[in-house]
Amino acid sequence: MAAMGRTQRRRAGWALMALLLADLLALSDMLAVMSVDLGSESMKVAIVKPGVPMEIVLNKESRRKTPVTVTLKENERFFGDSAASMAIKNPKATLRYFQQLLGKQEDNPHVALYRERFPEHELGFDPQRQTVRFQISPQLQFSPEEVLGMVLNYSRSLAEDFAEQPIKDAVVTVPAFFNQAERRAVLQAARMAGLKVLQLINDNTATALSYGVFRRKDINTTAQNIMFYDMGSGSTVCTIVTYQTVKTKEAGMQPQLQIQGVGFDRTLGGLEMELRLREHLAGLFNEQRKGQSAKDVRENPRAMAKLLREANRVKTVLSANADHMAQIEGLMDDVDFKAKVTRAEFEELCADLFERVPGPVQQALQSAKMNLDEIEQVILVGGATRVPKVQEVLLKAVGKEELGKNINADEAAAMGAVYQAAALSKAFKVKPFIVRDAVIYPVLVEFTREVDEEAGVRSLKHNKRVLFSRMGPYPQRKVITFNRYSHDFNFHINYGDLGFLGPEDLRVFGSQNLTTVKLKGVGESFRKYPNHESKGIKAHFNLDESGVLSLDRVESVFETLVEDSPSLSLNLHAHWLLFLGFPWFAVVSWAASCPKPFRLDLLK
Repeated sequence: MAAMGRTQRRRAGWALMALLLADLLALSDMLAVMSVDLGSESMKVAIVKPGVPMEIVLNKESRRKTPVTVTLKENERFFGDSAASMAIKNPKATLRYFQQLLGKQEDNPHVALYRERFPEHELGFDPQRQTVRFQISPQLQFSPEEVLGMVLNYSRSLAEDFAEQPIKDAVVTVPAFFNQAERRAVLQAARMAGLKVLQLINDNTATALSYGVFRRKDINTTAQNIMFYDMGSGSTVCTIVTYQTVKTKEAGMQPQLQIQGVGFDRTLGGLEMELRLREHLAGLFNEQRKGQSAKDVRENPRAMAKLLREANRVKTVLSANADHMAQIEGLMDDVDFKAKVTRAEFEELCADLFERVPGPVQQALQSAKMNLDEIEQVILVGGATRVPKVQEVLLKAVGKEELGKNINADEAAAMGAVYQAAALSKAFKVKPFIVRDAVIYPVLVEFTREVDEEAGVRSLKHNKRVLFSRMGPYPQRKVITFNRYSHDFNFHINYGDLGFLGPEDLRVFGSQNLTTVKLKGVGESFRKYPNHESKGIKAHFNLDESGVLSLDRVESVFETLVEDSPSLSLNLHAHWLLFLGFPWFAVVSWAASCPKPFRLDLLK
């Protein structure tokens, strides 16, 4: 009996160990995290999992980057390289470069620009959201956010196949110049994809983090100012970053990067160069067929898709050669096309684009309040910086002996983002690296109140209070106290001074009003506590790690002289995100598209 008891206890012990082991195995199946570096033309995906520190994911074609391309048919969807290969056969159903439509209303200049660049796509009007949607057929209509959600879901499947386990947590990169509407559009797309976004990280910040992580030993108490010049397919961003070690309470001396200055050009990139070259090639083809009663090749979407692909190839080859032969078999009506293009011709086609190269540098220096003598090194990032003329103009603009090329221009942002994902995940322990990002667009609160003047006359005074100043650090929380209010009132949350943007950028930016907050119940709270001293109405704001603004709560605060009850506070439990998360309205324009102003009831 005793032996049998010991056997049963051993079996119970093994069963318990097996159960614990099963729990650990189940837990390890969810340990992996991922990053998605969303470029205009392609994306890079990276993962971290136990035993695999920071690795770029290979797609189904064993390539390290994947086209951000979707082909939508009635019963099928194609992504990445498969979709890109179908751009020739079915250009109308193959969607590319759609990120510039995120969070944009129908009258935004970028919508008109997209229609001009890609006339094969029919952009319909969504009256509820005041935005556009792709109309592939009467049955197939998708918003840009929905299309991006499909891409993010595909990126997740690539990461899971590579990691051989489910993945839900991700850090996603966004351009530094994305405003609140654009950032919320990306978050909406991620929710559609079933991703839990640990953070939206600016791609320039992710690049700077990757650079710092791999050079940790070179960072000391002496500040080092590095400029990153990132020209991708769709846009250009110039960033000034300061690296140095700082003392922390928790872990002593740790490396830190601080974004000091940012400049950008939303439409300067490799795509615009390729579109110029495509137009040139189309003109040459039409010239070759002149007098043959042939149609203009520009009216044939398939032919134009072929020309854009060839323009991309020729641009790449011309970066290393003085000339190259563009050739397409059966471009249109079974007619072959062949034409020689020189680098000099290409540079002439894009002359005005190259003149814009120094612009982001000057913007970054102005926002950082620095001069070029304070910059130790200028580092190239992004595929379009491989164009020789870009490097020539940039080198002259920065006045350095050479440009730094000691970073992986294609993968740095993805690697920095996945390092941040591991740092934010509870499953991994990484060496601390402090990141202090900077606010690009200032935010302020505006309100009007009555004030007493001489002879008992009361007048209205308009007030502005800066919540988050330009180039101030974030994440950050702020509290604004509204005094002298004893009745219900409104206040407006707007962007601050955007004078650093040009007229066209301001039009692209959209509405400068974020939302209007209507406070209800203020007067009733005063009537309810007539013997208490008011300490004002306190509004608590949060600009989180993703650069997304929220109003956490509003309180009507009173004090009393009773010793055992020193203070009384009415807390508002309604969260601003509940309002801002209302489908689509928050994504487009927080106030302009909302049917009602945001109302907070202090007595609920």
